Amino acid sequence: MNIGHSDPRWNEVAKVLVDYSTGVTAQDNVLVIMRETETHAAARAVARRCIEHGAYVQTLFQSTSMQRDLLSYGTEEQIGRVPDVWDAAMRWADVCIDLRGARNLHEFAGIPTERVARMRRAEGAISALRTSTTRWTLLRIPNEAMAQQAGKSTDEIEQFFFDSVLQDWVGESRRYEAMRDALTGTEHVRIEGMGTDVSFSTAGRTFVVDDGHINMPGGEIYTSPVEESVNGVITFENPGVFAGILMEEIRLEFRDGVVVDATARTNEDFLLQLLDMDAGARRVGEFGIGTNRKIDFFVSDILLDEKILGTVHFALGRSYAECGGVNQSSLHWDIVKDLRTRGRITMDGKPVFENGSWTV
Repeated sequence: MNIGHSDPRWNEVAKVLVDYSTGVTAQDNVLVIMRETETHAAARAVARRCIEHGAYVQTLFQSTSMQRDLLSYGTEEQIGRVPDVWDAAMRWADVCIDLRGARNLHEFAGIPTERVARMRRAEGAISALRTSTTRWTLLRIPNEAMAQQAGKSTDEIEQFFFDSVLQDWVGESRRYEAMRDALTGTEHVRIEGMGTDVSFSTAGRTFVVDDGHINMPGGEIYTSPVEESVNGVITFENPGVFAGILMEEIRLEFRDGVVVDATARTNEDFLLQLLDMDAGARRVGEFGIGTNRKIDFFVSDILLDEKILGTVHFALGRSYAECGGVNQSSLHWDIVKDLRTRGRITMDGKPVFENGSWTV
């Protein structure tokens, strides 16, 4: 799939990202990241919109195939080095707009998982810098690979993309904020579902709305649990995906905030390496609730899957300071739990979601 540069919808997407999501103004330093060639049409429209606002624009390119070359031929020192140019660019930027193409999920097949984990650890330092120093947004651009992993036609995935992005975000924001207000002040959360009974505290923590100012499409309410409070077991029906590696049937057991047991039917060794990435990787940095009505099927892409209305997700690793979280890690990895057909969220003893329906 290569949606044409002349498609006027790219200009509408650029307006959403530049005007709404990141609020670019004159004199801003804007870093546009192109990941894969299919992001070119979007990147050009975004850069043009930023220039029209009087901003200064620089572009960086990355591709999974080039990362595979690094993993295949690089030394451990090369693979584990924090990319200098990316580090400098992120420190220069006031705004980061990250446009991500979708490639073959198995692109790193045959690469030792410890090398992939080493590369992701280095890249995690750049991700942490982006979240702490820039106004940023991420967007996944559709292509045939995304259509295949979602089990959809290319036409369907293209229409799905534009429908999910080109929404009335002001109206959606009001809806999300009303849900957030109903959750604010709660102190104890319990999640029950298939193979799942896990609880944690949110006392003193802030619930934040992602209404398209962080990820586009937006569609979640999230917080950072009290680090030592997570206890119980959670299993995931859909695969967890990290660095293009699928881990199916993940099961995590927590005790006093730490993952004490972890299994997966596939790539369990990679799962364990992620958990051992650093001291904070075994803790939960984020608890999120999906709220986007336009996203109703799994794509095996976390930027979309975590927004599905009727799902929740845990992110292992780095927490969000704006939520009150203090956990530090190079890892921030979201895994989605589907509660639409069987599951319940209880807050302070009151059910707020049960079997696909919200009660708040």
